[in-house]
Amino acid sequence: MQIKDYMELPYTKMIKEINDESGHYYYGWILELDGCQSTGETLEELMESLKEAMEGYIEVKMERELPIPLPQQDESYSGKFVLRLPKSLHKRLTIEASNEGVSLNQWACYKLAL
Repeated sequence: MQIKDYMELPYTKMIKEINDESGHYYYGWILELDGCQSTGETLEELMESLKEAMEGYIEVKMERELPIPLPQQDESYSGKFVLRLPKSLHKRLTIEASNEGVSLNQWACYKLAL
C-alpha cells in the first residue's frame, strides 16, 4: 500500500476543543495511530494539520518498515465488557451514581469518557 491508500482509510479522528491559558484552539489525534496528533486554531486548520501529521506518521513508518495499524471497524465491538473492581471502588461508584440519580452503568460510562 502507498501513503495515499492509507490516507483514504476510515481512521478514527478524535477532536477536542481547548480553552486554557494559551487560548482557544482544537486538538486532534488519530486513535489508531499512536502519537499522531496535531492542533489548529480552527477546525479547518486542525483537519489540514492532522492530515499532514498522518502523512508524516505513515511515511516514517514505511521508511523504517514498521507496521502501520489499520482502522478499527465498529462491528468489532459489542459495547460491553466485564470489569472487576475493588469492593471499595464499587461502593464509591454506586454511591456517586445514586447521588447523581443515574444507574451505575451510566455513571461508569460518564467517568470513563472523561
